[in-house]
Amino acid sequence: MSTLSALARAEAYAAGRAVPLATVRHLHVHERPLVLIPVALAGEANAPLAAMLGTDRAAPRLLVVGQPRNRDQRFAFAAELGRALTAYVEPCTGVAEPVPVDRGRDVRYRYLDAPQLWVPNPGGVDFLRLFGRSTRFRRIDGEYPVPAEVPLLGRWLTFFANSAEVPGSALLLTAVEALGLHWATGQSGTEDAHLGAQLAWIDPPAGYTGPDAARLAEDPAVSPPAGPATDPDFDNRVLAPLLGLPDVPVDELTAVLRGVLAPTWHLMWRTLDLLRALPPGAHVAARWDGDRDAFSAFAQHLADGGPPQPRRDGAVAAAARLHRLEQAATRYAVQRAFDDPLVMAEHRLTGAAFTGEVTLAQPDRVDDTGRRPVLRPRIMVATPEPVRVAPGASLTCPARPAQKAVVVSATPAAAGTDVVLELSGGMGRRLVAEPGSVPVVGERVLYTTLSEAYRPPGAFPDPADTPWTHGGPPVPEDVG
Repeated sequence: MSTLSALARAEAYAAGRAVPLATVRHLHVHERPLVLIPVALAGEANAPLAAMLGTDRAAPRLLVVGQPRNRDQRFAFAAELGRALTAYVEPCTGVAEPVPVDRGRDVRYRYLDAPQLWVPNPGGVDFLRLFGRSTRFRRIDGEYPVPAEVPLLGRWLTFFANSAEVPGSALLLTAVEALGLHWATGQSGTEDAHLGAQLAWIDPPAGYTGPDAARLAEDPAVSPPAGPATDPDFDNRVLAPLLGLPDVPVDELTAVLRGVLAPTWHLMWRTLDLLRALPPGAHVAARWDGDRDAFSAFAQHLADGGPPQPRRDGAVAAAARLHRLEQAATRYAVQRAFDDPLVMAEHRLTGAAFTGEVTLAQPDRVDDTGRRPVLRPRIMVATPEPVRVAPGASLTCPARPAQKAVVVSATPAAAGTDVVLELSGGMGRRLVAEPGSVPVVGERVLYTTLSEAYRPPGAFPDPADTPWTHGGPPVPEDVG
């Protein structure tokens, strides 16, 4: 937890209400998301018990497994869930748009829309990942066949679960993490994992403070756990007697589970309402474009009859995936800071950014020491904040992201520090800077070590050249 986040939690505790951590929304919220609340049977490995899902808050659909230990019933549930998910995903593959690539020399296509799934908490993502793994390799013919929707469901769930690991992706989102990204409550992070208690701090009922509303929400009778785990008292008192009967009364079980899941269903839509009330950040649309690219590529892979995702990645594939995730995390952190002054404040506190006023400017300065003269304006920024960058460091101004600023000097002054910066790029191709491209005297500016500059992908060996220290070249059994 950062210093400012800790301070925000302290302020929320003192005020009895959550404190904003962001001024904009840092994730895309679909106009028609699919809310999915999975529930598993306690004591069984990834045994589905029920799932409440739908795109209409007024019409949730409940799928129930009468006997989760029965293989046929479990796969019948998976087939129903697969049909429901496919019915939601397929309309997104209707219309595609051309996207220029290779500097306009070629074109590719991506769908205009992509699906978005919402689950209450990270446990829901873990359940979908494991359920996808247990279903995507099932055969639809031969011994012990399953409906065709079962392996298709497994492949889609694996795709969504993998996308949830990518920082900034909005294909599969959790309600508690989305809320925690934008608000700080006066309770611990562990307590924030309870969706009802977290919402009680952010949007308490009339007449209640955050702590009082959270204590009320933690009562299982008021706000049951949001899956995939259930309340132990409910398991012992209600669920076990029903499932222990020789002939499980499915109608009664369905009514009981509907009552348990209905409160979470309403909390999920309250979460979406709160997030929609925030204006989107400037980079949110671009990240959603990336999600549409990923969805389009996977949908095309399925249409072409491609194989299911492997059980485990080989050494090279795992290293490449880790590299992509690290690059996505760095890019996401920079974009959030550029979009939101509250997020940038964290970097100002650590010395990775500073704000100040331009006190001197040479917009027409030309450096003619090289083979040809180049435009290199200089400005002086007076800042009261601590400057922890050395001469020669490269900085970026979020207002002019295409321009690089190199620190020439940082001199202590009576009111802080005077920083001299030399600018390059983003000013046109002539020896005269375009209007507005160079900060003027009196302008408030922010400079940071964060940058959206292109980072080349890592170089990895061919899978056939995997060294013996990492398992050697993959064999067909490893990709299953």
